[in-house]
Amino acid sequence: MKTVLSIALFLTLLACGQKVAATKGEKLAEAARSQIGVTNTYDPAYVSLKYPGGDVPKERGVCTDVVVRALRKEGFDLQKLVHEDMKKNFSKYPKRWSLKRPDKNIDHRRVPNLRTYFKRRGIELKVTQNKDDYQPGDLVTCTVAGNRPHIMIVSDKKNSDGAPHIIHNIGGGAAENDDLFTYPITGHYRWFKD
Repeated sequence: MKTVLSIALFLTLLACGQKVAATKGEKLAEAARSQIGVTNTYDPAYVSLKYPGGDVPKERGVCTDVVVRALRKEGFDLQKLVHEDMKKNFSKYPKRWSLKRPDKNIDHRRVPNLRTYFKRRGIELKVTQNKDDYQPGDLVTCTVAGNRPHIMIVSDKKNSDGAPHIIHNIGGGAAENDDLFTYPITGHYRWFKD
């Protein structure tokens, strides 16, 4: 009976013109999109956070906060996951911040740490310039403004050439743009292997 109701709801939403997220990746993209209009400020300030489940105020944040919030909405707490892995494997993580031990307030908000965690989790994919290799919900890292690390989530929306848009916070808050190949891509990761 539950399956019949689910199918009926799906068909009703389709008939009403509503997009139904069919994959976990599309749900992750939608979770990122839900931050647009809410997170309106780019703010990299160090903030003491509760643990686990800590977050900076929703109206502010950086590119990593878009990813952290989207994954948290889907049941994964990057703050906790990264912190626990760094406690056990601190020497495997970048040494860019002169830290002597993990910091649960900021480690998950740093792109190089996320890249390391994603690689250690085994979700790294090959970086290509082929638009068809990028699926909704994929996580993509790049460099902006010369050498600043950045992260974005691949959207389920596409441009007229079929290249997916991305959802990120590059300076003015969470936004969805046609910028997948605008910046040099440094990493490609797929959290969900639907």
